Amino acid sequence: MIERYTLPEMGKIWKDEFKYSTWLKIEILAVEARTKAGEVPEKDLQTIKERARFDVKRILEIEETTKHDVIAFLTNVAEYVGGASRHIHYGMTSSDILDTALAFQMKTAGELLLNRLETLKTVLRKRAIEHKHTLCIGRSHGIHAEPTTMGIKFALWFEETKRNIRRLKDAVENISVGQISGAVGTFDHLSPEVEQYVCEKMGLKPAPVSTQVIQRDRHAQFLTTLAIIGATLEKMAVEVRHLQRTEVLEAEEFFSKGQKGSSAMPHKRNPIVSERITGIARLLRANAVAALENVALWHERDISHSSVERVIIPDSTIILDYALDLMIKLMDNLLIYPEKMLKNLNLTRGLIFSQKVLLKLVEKGATREEAYAMVQQPAMEVWKDDSKTLLEELKKSEKIKKFLTDEELENVFDLKNSLKNIDVIFSRTVEKQDS
Repeated sequence: MIERYTLPEMGKIWKDEFKYSTWLKIEILAVEARTKAGEVPEKDLQTIKERARFDVKRILEIEETTKHDVIAFLTNVAEYVGGASRHIHYGMTSSDILDTALAFQMKTAGELLLNRLETLKTVLRKRAIEHKHTLCIGRSHGIHAEPTTMGIKFALWFEETKRNIRRLKDAVENISVGQISGAVGTFDHLSPEVEQYVCEKMGLKPAPVSTQVIQRDRHAQFLTTLAIIGATLEKMAVEVRHLQRTEVLEAEEFFSKGQKGSSAMPHKRNPIVSERITGIARLLRANAVAALENVALWHERDISHSSVERVIIPDSTIILDYALDLMIKLMDNLLIYPEKMLKNLNLTRGLIFSQKVLLKLVEKGATREEAYAMVQQPAMEVWKDDSKTLLEELKKSEKIKKFLTDEELENVFDLKNSLKNIDVIFSRTVEKQDS
């Protein structure tokens, strides 16, 4: 059973309580590092550890005056700590705490998203194996092409999800860096050992070089990766929406007891989850563009990126987490209609075998141009006349009779011969050892 989505799991990462707790942890770790270096008395460190706390409402109250969130936070902490608070934030700049905390938040959010992707991968693998041999028509340009299976669709999404997992792991690794390097990143007032200590305790790596901020190409990579994952979900959702169309109806979103599709039309069963995912993907792409525009900042830094990130990073992680949860349940419960798939596969009365006939004629000695012309002419007749089938029209052709017997033609139209290599495809993906 797939667990129900709960917003607080991801949402709490972006709440003030979590943010300020992370800020406080970073500040105390920096004091701890300086104590180990003999720069801060042990008794002052103990006082800080015992007394340091914050009150969100009080911070916001102070910020009304200071117009600076970090100063408001430090002022509130100092109200609890007293004189020993002089060691807190020593030699640091606001972005040391802001960017290191943000990296920790993004790393934490990224790990939650990776768990979602792993669950989606498992569901897609299960459905791929389940429908490995469920025949359906393959389409190109929206037009019937040649037979495939529903299992191959699921396998395709499974493989793309694996790539998204690798992409996100790389993005999480690149965002998992901190800095405690001072106003322009030169460690003018702090030893690099403080940064090393804080980062190690936070599960981060020190940025090899920074200015006053961690460079925003890292954040842009993270947001663009989320947008790519969103594009994959949209791709899956659009296919479901197509397959659920009344004229197609080869698959359908699960419709629960008591669910209503339309306020006006009682018969409606709409692909609302897929449409919701499609909309979310648009938001993720828009946020990724904003992240790319944050890369270029004035000199060592400005704060043009800050107001943008306060929206796009929490929003993108939360909505992707939500979209992944929707897609996991959608795929796990997707209704598949094999009989309708076969019916649709036969809609064109054999036209889907045109390439197989062409290639068989080439095997028998016809040139490709001759074979194409021999097959196209009867195929066009079948397009025009609902009462005709390609097999019967081909059997009437004197030109084709010179190359193929009726028995050979009938063998070409046998569906069992169309998917002889499906085991090879599955051995490369869902049945692979490292899948």
